[in-house]
Amino acid sequence: MLQEESDLSLVIAQIVQKLKGSHLYAQLERQAWASLQRPEIKLESLKEDIKEFFKTSGWEKKLQNAVYSELSVFPLPSHPAAPPEHLKEPLVYMRKAQRPVGEQKELLNKWNEMGTDEPDLSLFRPVYAPKDFLEVLINLRNPNYENGDSLSFRTHLGLIQVPLKVKDIPELKEFFVELGLTTGQLGIDDSTQVPPELFENEHVRIGQKVLAEQDSAAAQQYVRQGSPTALRAELWALILNISSQPEDILYYEQLKTNVIQHDLLVDSLIYKDVKLTASNDDYYFVFEDYLYQVLLCFSRDTSVLGHFAYNSASPPKSYIRGKLGLEEYAVFYPPNGVIPFHGFSMYVAPLCFLYHEPSKLYQIFREMYVRFFFRLHSISSHPSGIVSLCLLFETLLQTYLPQLFYHLREIGAQPLRISFKWMVRAFSGYLATDQLLLLWDRILGYNSLEILAGKILAAAVFAFRAVNLMEVTSLAAAEAVLADLSTLKVMPLLQIFLFATVT
Repeated sequence: MLQEESDLSLVIAQIVQKLKGSHLYAQLERQAWASLQRPEIKLESLKEDIKEFFKTSGWEKKLQNAVYSELSVFPLPSHPAAPPEHLKEPLVYMRKAQRPVGEQKELLNKWNEMGTDEPDLSLFRPVYAPKDFLEVLINLRNPNYENGDSLSFRTHLGLIQVPLKVKDIPELKEFFVELGLTTGQLGIDDSTQVPPELFENEHVRIGQKVLAEQDSAAAQQYVRQGSPTALRAELWALILNISSQPEDILYYEQLKTNVIQHDLLVDSLIYKDVKLTASNDDYYFVFEDYLYQVLLCFSRDTSVLGHFAYNSASPPKSYIRGKLGLEEYAVFYPPNGVIPFHGFSMYVAPLCFLYHEPSKLYQIFREMYVRFFFRLHSISSHPSGIVSLCLLFETLLQTYLPQLFYHLREIGAQPLRISFKWMVRAFSGYLATDQLLLLWDRILGYNSLEILAGKILAAAVFAFRAVNLMEVTSLAAAEAVLADLSTLKVMPLLQIFLFATVT
């Protein structure tokens, strides 16, 4: 009990410390001073009167949303983050090269048409692709279990050989209880309880009320049943505590200036990735310019380094020329500490359907990345981390579809080799956009990646195509059966797999 109180006190202290450095804190301080001039504020009841003023003026709700946002990403006391190994360096130390003034003007002029004139990319290739990352995960081992000492893990025949605790179906049913067959869902065309059109009308009305209240926690609970298309952009921004203040727009403009003034090697990796993925996608090719703008700014955003406080990875370092190995001359490179892999741009692409103002789009993506997406390419034991998600997928298939699992394994078509690429990209580029956004609603609603990358959906896809998969005799044939997911309906698949066919 004392330990829990101590942990809670530590969390509170750290959140308070972080908020003290925020713009919201400065605004609250100004409002508190201004409220002293109000006639209803009495000296004898100063504390209570100011609290009441904050409540009635809406500032208390803004503070609650900020605290809720911090709690959404804060490391649990039982899994303390390692001490930070970095300090945010001024961008000047991160710069690889200074663009000539002529190039700066040229880039500024074509900022909104960046897809028409990219650099020569013939000599560049992605640093790594999902299949390369999968090989790393396959080779992970816990030396304490090398000889099969773990009774609970001894029968696992999948590719992931790290014994982590993952949820079983009863636990998943309890966690995702709002996805149950008796609960109304957007994305379900038929229902035995309420006609879909009646549910949707009522759901929209409730959503409008949630937005009017501006309550992040209520919005998060609400989108567990799906977000109406017309309200999704506002609801996601509320959940992520993104409000687009003037200082946020200015910050984006400063990042844009840094892109224009300073050329980085990572820029070519970003150009290459967009060209190889989103530019060839029937849904997303129209957003090519947006993708360059967002990702080039993201690469220079040193605030992203903050997520390494709860990310098991560490930002890569570079050294000033001639000072290799001397830590006092080390800098983080890229400035945000994130090296894009093949498919990275697909984290941004679906958001372009929702947000058309560049600084707002940028803020939403950055928050989605530091809350969720980084876990899809970082090695950790976190329940939403890539290793746990792969293990959950393999466990679900082996336990509840054993014939299919063993058949695919015997023909050299381990299911994870097929589905891993879906997970790393959070299904972006594989599902139709409307279905993907319904899926991402639930990521935000449950503050968890388990529903997609944790492979509940991936397992459901295999179950849906099980009859065809049982007839294949090679990995190539299995991949062909699962090559096109664009016609799948996400919510019926999830409901059937979790609540109807599996017991």
